[in-house]
Amino acid sequence: MLNFSEASERNKRPICQHLIPYFTDEMRVLEIGSGSGQHALYIADQLPQVFWQPSEQPQYVEALALNLEQYAPQNIAPPIPLDVREEWPERTFNAVFSANTLHIMSWSCVQAFFAGAGRSLAPNGYLIVYGPFRYQNAFTSMSNQAFDQMLKARDPNSGIRDFEAINALANEAGFMLVADYEMPANNQLIIWQYTEQD
Repeated sequence: MLNFSEASERNKRPICQHLIPYFTDEMRVLEIGSGSGQHALYIADQLPQVFWQPSEQPQYVEALALNLEQYAPQNIAPPIPLDVREEWPERTFNAVFSANTLHIMSWSCVQAFFAGAGRSLAPNGYLIVYGPFRYQNAFTSMSNQAFDQMLKARDPNSGIRDFEAINALANEAGFMLVADYEMPANNQLIIWQYTEQD
């Protein structure tokens, strides 16, 4: 598999276990930042009622497509190019999922992420984000603090995000917090539901 991620391999099972209660019916899921496709491959295989749409920034789509062509079950669509700052698909999805992306985006991209998710989700759809967060201006672990320093040394516009700021963005985009699960390796799985209707 191209661009194999050890972190994705470790966290795909616990993520999937938490998604099971929310993905009970046939539904369409848009993944933002699919990377190597490991989450798509595992979750689509475990939950055959889910139709999974992977996406990546345009320059990474070809490598992602190679992985998916080799391994993908039938309920995974070919990946699409998607830059969160550009046009998103419109309201065809029951859930938007993204893992380990918000801390490598600039804040303007994080804002675009929440706005775009609101445009792409059907009413009552779920927005699901996995990754590290800070709470009340504090890191949840020393390792996360060191990770944040590394991220900012590489790109000052990146870094572990404050949950309170992220939740405020979600609220502004029409989302209500449903769950915040503690996950392995000092990560969180946060789930919002889209409540704003036209």
